Amino acid sequence: MTKNITIILLFNYLLTMNGMELATLIENRIKPDDIKSTNTMTITNKKGRKKTLQLVTKSKDNSKRQMIWFLSPPDDKGMSFLKIEQGGGEDDFMKMWLPGFKKFRRIASSKKSNSFMGSDISFEDLTNRNINDYSYKLISSKSECEYKSTKTSCYELESIPENINSQYSKHITWVIQENDTYLAIKESSFDKDGQLLKIKSIEFEQITYNQESDSAIINSSKYFYIMNKLDIKNVQKNTSTSLVVNDISINLGIEDKDFNEMNLKRLP
Repeated sequence: MTKNITIILLFNYLLTMNGMELATLIENRIKPDDIKSTNTMTITNKKGRKKTLQLVTKSKDNSKRQMIWFLSPPDDKGMSFLKIEQGGGEDDFMKMWLPGFKKFRRIASSKKSNSFMGSDISFEDLTNRNINDYSYKLISSKSECEYKSTKTSCYELESIPENINSQYSKHITWVIQENDTYLAIKESSFDKDGQLLKIKSIEFEQITYNQESDSAIINSSKYFYIMNKLDIKNVQKNTSTSLVVNDISINLGIEDKDFNEMNLKRLP
């Protein structure tokens, strides 16, 4: 009887949930302390020509600290990227190491809309969205969407950035629930003129979490959901970028001090 009442109360809550509450549930997805992965990025230009890059990524604190090293092709080998999100209204710290010129290049806040390594990912796309920097509207709690070739029910959420310097005017995000976790699996992003700019599709890998090994986790979830595939289509330029994440390792004990300029020069 008690279990039935709990289910009814949860169902009623989901029916009355607003946009901010859904955004908070997405934000509160349980995450590992740090992640290391190897990745393959494929960039396709408007003529259909493809460029494939191999890279290694280390990140911490939900990618608030992140380093990316490029291993191939030869022209890009040794290039690297460092990001430290400052918070508190301060500009994020972003730098590229350019071995061909033997110098660092600072990414100014005014340049965040620029392409990252010629892909459809901008520097703004590489930063976390502060939940309090957006206004939200729950468009639907019973939309239909497709995830991993299977049709499923999902939420539809509108997010409007309050930062006038954002390259986007709004995002429409489709969200599914797996177990007690809410996952953003698709997103349409619109430019400053309100025109559709990018369509993103995201897939996640479910990694079993050993709760006995880490007492810091208080969430009841038994899984981490780690992004293992990202597809972006720029509908205005007719270009696309695919990022496949491989060899994921978590909770390695990566320290804050590891995210520095000197380590940008050292391939992992």
